[in-house]
Amino acid sequence: MLGIIYLILAMLLGYEASAFLIEKEEQKISVNRIWLKLPAAFGTGILLLTWSVYIVAWFFSVVGGVQNPLLYGNVIVLVSGTVILAVILMIKKKKNHPFLEGKLWEDKSRFRKELILYGLLLVFITYMMFYVFYIRDGVLYSGLTVYGDYAPHTAMMRSFSLGNNFPTQYPHYGGADVKYHFMFQFLAGNLEYLGLRLDFAYNIVSIGSLLGFLMLLSQLAVRITGRFCCGAVTVILFFFRSGAAFFRYVWEHLQTGDLLAALLENTSFIGYTVNENWGLWNFNVYLNQRHLAFGLLIVTLVIYVFLDWLEAGTSHKEKGFSWFIQRILSLQAWKSRNLEKALIMGLLLGLSAFWNGAAVIGGLLILLGFAIFSDGKVDYAVTAGTAVFFSFLQTKIFIRGSAMDTRLYLGFLAEEKNFWGVVKYLFWMGGIFFLGLILLVFFMKRREKAMLTGFLFPVIFAFVLLMTPDINVNHKYIVIAYGFLSVFWAWAICSLWGKKLWKKLLAVLLAVCLTATGIYDFVIILRGNGTGHRVTVNMNSDLTRWLADHLGKQDLLLTPEYSMNEVTMSGVMLYCGWPYYAWSAGYDTNYRADRAVEIYTATDESVLRSVVKEEKITYILFEEGSEFEQKECQEALISQTFEKVYETEDRRIRIYKTIDDE
Repeated sequence: MLGIIYLILAMLLGYEASAFLIEKEEQKISVNRIWLKLPAAFGTGILLLTWSVYIVAWFFSVVGGVQNPLLYGNVIVLVSGTVILAVILMIKKKKNHPFLEGKLWEDKSRFRKELILYGLLLVFITYMMFYVFYIRDGVLYSGLTVYGDYAPHTAMMRSFSLGNNFPTQYPHYGGADVKYHFMFQFLAGNLEYLGLRLDFAYNIVSIGSLLGFLMLLSQLAVRITGRFCCGAVTVILFFFRSGAAFFRYVWEHLQTGDLLAALLENTSFIGYTVNENWGLWNFNVYLNQRHLAFGLLIVTLVIYVFLDWLEAGTSHKEKGFSWFIQRILSLQAWKSRNLEKALIMGLLLGLSAFWNGAAVIGGLLILLGFAIFSDGKVDYAVTAGTAVFFSFLQTKIFIRGSAMDTRLYLGFLAEEKNFWGVVKYLFWMGGIFFLGLILLVFFMKRREKAMLTGFLFPVIFAFVLLMTPDINVNHKYIVIAYGFLSVFWAWAICSLWGKKLWKKLLAVLLAVCLTATGIYDFVIILRGNGTGHRVTVNMNSDLTRWLADHLGKQDLLLTPEYSMNEVTMSGVMLYCGWPYYAWSAGYDTNYRADRAVEIYTATDESVLRSVVKEEKITYILFEEGSEFEQKECQEALISQTFEKVYETEDRRIRIYKTIDDE
């Protein structure tokens, strides 16, 4: 119940906080503002309220030394938020202002269509979120295509709901800083702390984030094109990606004569570019990276507002090169249009950095592209500067050393690191989607060309720079750009759908080319996460409870290379969990893996004690038949050296304490 109250309060406060950004008089077309206000309220409310709880809880834990900091954080923030909301209502009542100021829908015909669209979206997204992650009869079920990402995410959630993760550490690499954006997981963990079951806590905020982002994206499409059809088709293109993989797959199996069997029996993502079979480009990304949608909700809100600046810049009468020079050199091009709004947008982006850093970077890149053609360039600089300042401030608080290791890396995942290699890669990965934009440009006006340029900036970035140890992470920038670029393909499809039959056939053909691979990917998502394709975890485990009750934030537990199980669900700090999670976030997993092997294979007691003490490991977990880095774990010396403090009922797992109680 408290979790639901938290979300409702966040929405109400967010409605007021976002009122300054969504103003009726700034809309250029007839628009039903409710579809802007709802996601804006959800995004800003969740962002501000959750940061407030985190900061207060952090203070009580780190400065006050309390063992249950979330209690203080939630009580203080929820009470304060309720008081603030009550004061706002009193002031409005005194001034005879309604709480919901202004008419929230003006086009009733479009409103009915949008209500159906977003209602269907809500049902679909809810079904998919619970399809891949749910709890039944005390058992957590997580689909095979998504559980790998859920492993570190659920561990982080549990580190807050069951533990006291302040100052925050990364559970799969405990005892260090936290390099991975974690605030979305903190929100889900806090909601579980407030009484929501873990799957409800995680799924509800995921549903709200993705639905809110798609509301804003479709409304962005409507604003750009003036057509409801384009908003609806944009959503369809978002779910079902373009690609050449399906057509090549069909052709290959037609030649071998087993096409029907291959289509019906296959359970793996298809693809012919590097790691495409991971599901890097399809809807699976939004199922396993739930926090990406929340980051994009905030980014899309900011982009929607900044369209005013871009439209002002592209509406000037100068022609060609003269217009472009004026957008660079004229005073009007640089003079601020709304400095206060620019500051607020920068604050929202900056506070989103530890919700999803890739979304913020992608958003800033799009705004950089917009700024070239816009009026009010000072406002862009203020927004970017504010966002960077708050992002930098957070990295200094949470991360030791450098937050990113930015370096030149040309070609992304293309096998040939040259221009034609990139062109071939884009075709096989995206089909006509990216390369076909060259043709669409000839049908665009100045405003749309400027938008297209901005939306392409994250794609260029992905092929030029590397900011993490894992180049695959750059796929998020292309995924981000894909969502916004879908608007133009939706426009093309809707424009072709006219009275003439040949145009309708061409529209259908274009739609098939843009969605066939994504539709088959979606079939694989359903198969790959269905019955028999799910990882299960006992949520009523005695092992989980024991670890949560007996290990504190200062403890470090050595385990085999665990991904997601009863141990990680306790939220305790692992010395070195599944290495990929920590490695891709920037941690030195090779060093810890070597030390872990030393401990598990030690034959000398003095060496064992020395390594354990140096690495500040307070507990060692041994599981029958376990390995670490393909080396068999040995228990004999560990059991002789340290005290056994826990053993599971089936005697499969034993835990040893390496330090004496004082």
